[in-house]
Amino acid sequence: MMNKNILKQAQQMQAKLAKAQEELGKATVEASSGGGAVTVVVTGHQQLLSVKIQPDAVDADDIEMLEDLVLAAVNEGMDKARELASKQLGEITGGLNIPGLF
Repeated sequence: MMNKNILKQAQQMQAKLAKAQEELGKATVEASSGGGAVTVVVTGHQQLLSVKIQPDAVDADDIEMLEDLVLAAVNEGMDKARELASKQLGEITGGLNIPGLF
């Protein structure tokens, strides 16, 4: 009897996790650097959807600065996406760290 309850709870958690994973794929976060010079959009699955660069951020004599701005924006976007995933999935798992989830 007890095993059936545990199995049922596990199946319910699995269904909730699958739904949360699907929602994460649709969710997006935005991050920017350089006061909005570079803006990125990242999904909850940590896929980079877009990079927007303001024209005044492009300086042919200082490509390294633009590269740094893009890198900073992408890293911040990925961090926000991981935080979103951790929060949403953590609510379902009760804080359990399940390998491969996030």
